[in-house]
Amino acid sequence: MPSTRPPVDYIERTRAQYDALGYPPYQWVQEPAPPPFVPLEKPLSECSVGLIGSGGIYVSGQIAFHYKDDVSYRIVDTSTPTRELRATHFAYDLTDARRDPNVVFPLDTLRDAVARGRLGELSRRAYAFMGGIYSSRKVRNLLAPALADRVQEDEVDLAILVPV
Repeated sequence: MPSTRPPVDYIERTRAQYDALGYPPYQWVQEPAPPPFVPLEKPLSECSVGLIGSGGIYVSGQIAFHYKDDVSYRIVDTSTPTRELRATHFAYDLTDARRDPNVVFPLDTLRDAVARGRLGELSRRAYAFMGGIYSSRKVRNLLAPALADRVQEDEVDLAILVPV
């Protein structure tokens, strides 16, 4: 059933959340130029898809994210039942994510898209980290390259990035 709620203005919402937390204004990272557009070479129904989310998702039994500017990530086996997913984050209300992790890490949605033939397959591994990292240098030099290496190792055709 399609949502009847209007889209969320994430930029304004993020600014308001950081203001409410008493943090300095969030500095959006603007690279000198956007990366080049690379069209898919095959239909989505034949693609292997990866998932990367910044909502602080982890699997029960893994170490939770603990501090602001944590640039670590968690590997989530995509066969993990949703009931085993947990969420922790310092910069957003976790109520909905704890009730249904799919709102920030849409594993069930992607599994359903594969089952319906809309996507070829879901990568065996997905990746999660806790967004709101103030150091764009750490993201650019540590986290982003590590995640890029992971999805390349997974040989996915495309990765879905889910910001929070």
